[in-house]
Amino acid sequence: MLFRKIQSSIDAYLKHPGNKILLIDGARQVGKTYIIRDSGRKLFKNFIEINLAEDEISDRRFSDVRSAADFYFQLSTIAGSSMKEKENTLVFLDEIQVYPHLLTLLKFLKQDDRFTYIASGSLLGVTLSQTSSIPIGSIMVMRMYQLDFEEFLLANGYGKEAIDVLRQKFENRESLDETTHNNLIGMFKKYLLVGGMPDAVNSFVSEKNIYNVRQIQKEIHDFYAADASKYDRANRLKIRRIYDMIPSTLENRKKRIVIKDIDGVKGKTYSQYLDEFEYLISACIVLGVKAVSTPVYPLVENSTKNLIKLYLNDVGILTSVLYPVNIDAILKDISSINLGSVYECVVASELKAHGNELFYYDNRKNGEVDFLTNDHDNLKVLPIEVKSGKDYYIHKALDVFLQGNKYPVERGIVLSNERIIKTEGCVTYYPVYEVMFM
Repeated sequence: MLFRKIQSSIDAYLKHPGNKILLIDGARQVGKTYIIRDSGRKLFKNFIEINLAEDEISDRRFSDVRSAADFYFQLSTIAGSSMKEKENTLVFLDEIQVYPHLLTLLKFLKQDDRFTYIASGSLLGVTLSQTSSIPIGSIMVMRMYQLDFEEFLLANGYGKEAIDVLRQKFENRESLDETTHNNLIGMFKKYLLVGGMPDAVNSFVSEKNIYNVRQIQKEIHDFYAADASKYDRANRLKIRRIYDMIPSTLENRKKRIVIKDIDGVKGKTYSQYLDEFEYLISACIVLGVKAVSTPVYPLVENSTKNLIKLYLNDVGILTSVLYPVNIDAILKDISSINLGSVYECVVASELKAHGNELFYYDNRKNGEVDFLTNDHDNLKVLPIEVKSGKDYYIHKALDVFLQGNKYPVERGIVLSNERIIKTEGCVTYYPVYEVMFM
């Protein structure tokens, strides 16, 4: 079984549920059902799992449930013998977005407090935004992502003790020895190929067959593409078009969707497609990075929705689209191939999985800085530049960004394949794999 860091939080909730129902949000195929099922069966004698997506296409027992009493009745028709006391009975509502009215009902189920509950779903961000009566105060939403690089290392045989040593060295800004560094860079490049989707990781760990991994990634990518427009009939073609455009767009210098290419119509602006962008982001299948022209803490107060960069949520899916056959493009340092978009995608997913909101610096005169994050400890902004090539020390936009006292920014970070951790002026250079500790 793959180790997932979120499981400790799920276990903690199930042991002490408190006064809210935990709702696990996330894209499809990231392992939500598997983890909840494992924790539920481990901690509860009576584990009741209701897959509402299956219910919708079969008996539709819960399609018209509007009260706690109705819910208990329908539950008893399929799991009556397992409905015991709260302390030993867990009811797991999977794919709850299928029946938005059940999100509202969670409030009343919690008030009645007859059983312990947990729910999960995909497209929950979309569903909650369209639900007229959100049970605020009765639910606690936790987002789950695909395996991050640390979890990928653990899946491939790295011990937790080794990870702890790496983390300590990162915190002390100690460079790793060349052998360890080369091993980690090798694993990082494999992560670029495999990504973090559990099915892809399990296949890679057990078979080491990249062809099989690519088949899994293609299925997930095609499924996401179809699913992206499933819940919005009015704009489904635009949503699908934007999603399909992302990999090729990331190969451009600006890495932003060219608006006129969505419908093939000139004169339209980003603001006319914000709903489609937000839909894809809320569905968790893409990561949105908002532009900031005035980088002052907190960044959210100075961001604009009109210049959004979109990354696929999983770097393995991205490389399966860009480099489906020739994996040497990733594994070997081929000077003619620029992996900038791939490196940026993995950094974006790591930062997001670790709780960071995603921003970038955009200035026509000074250029762009790949990522900005909030340095909450110092109430300042931290710029991060990502380099995939050997010219990692060239970063004009970051240099201009750090010059003078125009903005309250004290330091910047450059991530690259270089082994040595060093600070030159206001810039600290880290190996790219250290992003797993940021």
